[in-house]
Amino acid sequence: MKSKKWNWQQDNWPLFSYDTKRLEPLENEYSKESGISLGVLRHLSKEDLEEFRIEIICNEALKTSEIEGEILDRDSLQSSICKEFGVGEKYLHGNIKPEEAGIAMMMKDLYTNFDSLLTNEILYSWHDKLLNGRTDLDRGKYRTSHDDMRVISGRIDKPKIHFIAPPSSKVPGEMEQFIDWFNRTALGEKATLSPIVRAGIAHLYFVTIHPFEDGNGRIGRALAEKALSQSLGKPTLIALSSTISDKKKEYYNTLELQNKSTQITPWLCYFGKTIIDAQKQTIKQVDFIIAKAKFFRAYKNAS
Repeated sequence: MKSKKWNWQQDNWPLFSYDTKRLEPLENEYSKESGISLGVLRHLSKEDLEEFRIEIICNEALKTSEIEGEILDRDSLQSSICKEFGVGEKYLHGNIKPEEAGIAMMMKDLYTNFDSLLTNEILYSWHDKLLNGRTDLDRGKYRTSHDDMRVISGRIDKPKIHFIAPPSSKVPGEMEQFIDWFNRTALGEKATLSPIVRAGIAHLYFVTIHPFEDGNGRIGRALAEKALSQSLGKPTLIALSSTISDKKKEYYNTLELQNKSTQITPWLCYFGKTIIDAQKQTIKQVDFIIAKAKFFRAYKNAS
């Protein structure tokens, strides 16, 4: 790889550039939808809010895994999430598998410790939990293999190379820069980036480094949600992975089109629209719960 083909090989890496004017309408819509979603959540009863939170976290865990081709057991996952959050005893059952138990632990940490600074140790912990039960690779550590980390498709004898990540020797240094950037752009006076831009860069930046042998996409999406939660000052409850999963091909195509340049306006436009669609999907879910509660109250009063 002598030629500078990939984004991480460019002289200005990791200084991403983008057109703020093109993103401004998306940022405005994101702010509007954030206000609406926070408003509708206040209309839920404590019991309905608890049920909604478990449902959306369960769906997000299912869908973020499904994007990578891993199909989890919904009952086992829902039971694991309820156990982690200490709620919803009616959903509990004894048959909890390692995969579902692991991602449930990761989701709990993501949602309850969203405001914590990012560290290597947190990422190791997420990776270890996410791949709970796997014995075919090293969990909870960055990759060390001297072989290229390639994203490929097609036949084994004639693969199509979509991307080659930085060599493992560069990963510790790249991750030190990434973690410093993530924490430096977080909250207060340091929050120099808008929510959509920061979440979009966090995802793209992380998956470009591809620090782990497996699980990079799932952790990258979790980092985007951590960034959005930090901008809101509370856990974001949006259907981000569910929305991505609905148009998975577009997601992968947009990532691939972005991996040769540090000018990332197309990626941020795509990701911003996806976040807004996820917000709207969440609002529809909450509206349905509210309408259902009103119906049952009316039915109870009439009987």
